[in-house]
Amino acid sequence: MKLNLTTILSYLVSLLVPLALIGTALRILLTPIYFNVEYRMPYFPADDYGMTQGERLQWAPFAVEYLVNSADISYLGNLKFEDGSPLFIERELSHMADVKNVVRGALRAWIISLLALGILAVISWKQKWLPDYINGLRRGGLWMIGLAIALGLIVGVGITINPDVFEKFFVFFHSIFFKGDSWLFYYSDTLIRLFPVRFWEDVCLWLAALSLSGGAGLAFGIKQRV
Repeated sequence: MKLNLTTILSYLVSLLVPLALIGTALRILLTPIYFNVEYRMPYFPADDYGMTQGERLQWAPFAVEYLVNSADISYLGNLKFEDGSPLFIERELSHMADVKNVVRGALRAWIISLLALGILAVISWKQKWLPDYINGLRRGGLWMIGLAIALGLIVGVGITINPDVFEKFFVFFHSIFFKGDSWLFYYSDTLIRLFPVRFWEDVCLWLAALSLSGGAGLAFGIKQRV
């Protein structure tokens, strides 16, 4: 295959597609819709330390909102239980600040990918490269399908067959984005009580499902051009 400008353009579009689709799915999951549904699922584990569903629904919105707003860590640091004790200890607050930085980076990459796809679409239309652009979208959709299936299999095996599979993936993910063991907590800590492992397993499943649907729409929903 001859490597020319239109070929480079087409593959650049393909690389941007998974970023755009995963980012869109992530942004959907960072809305109240997800945790309001998740906490009400019949299989969702109860808190061994007595936090009720209502309390989870009361406190979880603050953690999620903090990740997408412009507030500093005092937004969470000032929260207290009814007995006056802090909702989050210092270690949890430090981790949430780190998580916010990761989420900001991910959402920034999402916005950039969408803008880049839009700019490339305009350039392709004006320069009559639109068939290459469309083929890039389709190819990127196929790549997204492969990535989504792989993630879905990891989580599915972890839930139904071997919990170690998801645990190793979870550890690997955190080793990339966080330093040392800053993300490890006791089961009695608020973050774990609000967001147990099953919460994150379902996050990954929904991330895979939403990204897969977007990838399938691009791969099979638009006509291939040559």
